[in-house]
Amino acid sequence: MASTPPTSDARPGANAPEFSVSELSGAIKRALEDGFGYVRLRGEISGYRGPHASGHCYFALKDDRAKIEAVIWKGSFGRLRFKPEEGMEVVAQGKITTFPGSSKYQIVIEQLEPAGAGALMALLEERKRKFAAEGLFEEARKKPRPFLPKVVGIVTSPTGAVIRDMLHGFNERFPTCVLLWPVRVQGEGSAAEVAAAIRGFNALEIGGKIPRPDVLIVARGGGSLEDLWSFNEEIVVRAAAESRIPLISAVGHETDWTLIDLVADARAPTPTKAAEWAVPKYSELIEALDKFQLRKRTAIRRVLADTRTHLKASSRGLPKLQDLIALPRQRFDAVDRRLSRALLANTRAHGTRLARVSGRLSAQPIVQKHSRCRERLDVLERRAGQALINRVAVRRRDLDGKSALLKSLGYQSVLSRGFALVRDETGVTVRQARSVSPGAALSVQFSDGRIGVVADGDPATGTGAESAAGTKPPRQKTRTRGGQGSLF
Repeated sequence: MASTPPTSDARPGANAPEFSVSELSGAIKRALEDGFGYVRLRGEISGYRGPHASGHCYFALKDDRAKIEAVIWKGSFGRLRFKPEEGMEVVAQGKITTFPGSSKYQIVIEQLEPAGAGALMALLEERKRKFAAEGLFEEARKKPRPFLPKVVGIVTSPTGAVIRDMLHGFNERFPTCVLLWPVRVQGEGSAAEVAAAIRGFNALEIGGKIPRPDVLIVARGGGSLEDLWSFNEEIVVRAAAESRIPLISAVGHETDWTLIDLVADARAPTPTKAAEWAVPKYSELIEALDKFQLRKRTAIRRVLADTRTHLKASSRGLPKLQDLIALPRQRFDAVDRRLSRALLANTRAHGTRLARVSGRLSAQPIVQKHSRCRERLDVLERRAGQALINRVAVRRRDLDGKSALLKSLGYQSVLSRGFALVRDETGVTVRQARSVSPGAALSVQFSDGRIGVVADGDPATGTGAESAAGTKPPRQKTRTRGGQGSLF
C-alpha cells in the first residue's frame, strides 16, 4: 500500500514569528534610531504655532516632495539660538525616532539654524519691516545724548578688546565713572543677557547706592551676520526701544548693521567712537572755554566802548547843571524872602487876637461849677453811708430772728428739757423700742453729752428703749460700754 506524502502549508510567511503591536512598534523604533542616529535635515518649517502649553514645540519640515514631523522638547527650545518661525528654511540637527501612539516617525530637533545667509537676511528684513511698522525707528522718539554725563553704563563682554579700547578712550578724552554690565555678546542666551542688562540699568534709582547712568553704550566687535545675530533678536530691540536712558549702539564695524542700530538713539561706527561720542574731550573743552572767555571779554569791552561813546554823545546834547537849577533857585530865594515876612505878620496877628480874647476869659465860672459839684458829691456820700448802715441793721435783725427760730426748732432745745436722743451703732435714730434687739449697742445723747449703752430686755414688751421716750420702765439690768454707769 503506497504511503501518502505529507502536505505542507504553502502560504508565504507562515513560519514567520508572531509579534504584538507594541513589539513591532518597538522593533521599528530601534531600527530607525540605530540606522540613522543623529542627522542634519534641511527643510521649510510648516504648521508652527508657537510652544505648546507644556513648553514643547510641534511642527513639520517639508520640501517640494515630502514632509516629516518634528518636535523640540522644552529644554532644547530654551537653548536654541534661532527660534523657529512659520515658512523659515532651516537646517535642523536631531535624532530620528518614532511615536508609537500614531505609527509615525519624527525628528527630535536639538539644534536649529537658518539655511544659509540668504535665509538670515530674509528673516532680518522681515523683522526690520515689522519694527518699522510699529514706529520703533522713528527719529521723533530718539532722545538726545547728554553733553557731559557723570556716569556711563556699558553693556559688553568683560574680557574682550572692546572694553579695553573704550576705557582707554575715556581716560584719554575725559575720565569719568564707568559701570560695566558683563554679558555674553555671542551664542546661546546672549540676547537675553543684553536685554536684561539694558533693563537693569534703567531699573536703577536716581540717587541710589549704585548711580544710575546718564548714557548707555551697547558694544561688540565686528563679526559675521551669525556672530552679530543676538543684536537682531526681538528681545534686545524692544529693550533698547523701552530704555529711558539715551542709548548708543556700537555693534560691529562701520559696514556692519543690526536692528539695535536702528532703534538706538545714536549709532557709532565703532566702540571706540562710541566712547568719543559719550563724553567730550577735556582738552577741547578747555580750548573752547578759553575761546568763550576771550569772546566774552572782547564783547564786554566792545559794549563798554559803545556805551561810553553813546554817553558822551548824549551828554553833549544835555543842558548844563547851572542852567537847569538857576530858575528854581531864583524862585526859592523869592519865596524865602516872602516867607520870613509872612511868618512875622502871622505872629503879630495871632498876638492881637489873643489879647482881645483874653479879656473875656475868667476862671470864676469854673470855680463855681467845681464848688457845686463838690457839695453834691458830699451829700451823696452821706446818703450812701446812712443807707449802708440801715441795710446792715435790717439784715442783722433778720439774721437774729432766724437764729432764734433755728434754736427753738432744733432738737438741742428738746434735750435741754430733759429728753434724750437714742441712736444705733450706725448713727440712725431709734424711734421704736421693738426695732432694738437685745444686746444691741446704742448711743444716748443728753443735752450735756453722749454715752454708750447696751440694750437689755424683750423689745416686744416695750422694755429696753422706752427710757429714751421719757417713760420709766421697770428696773432692769443695763450693760454699759467703756466703764460708764447705768443710764437709769
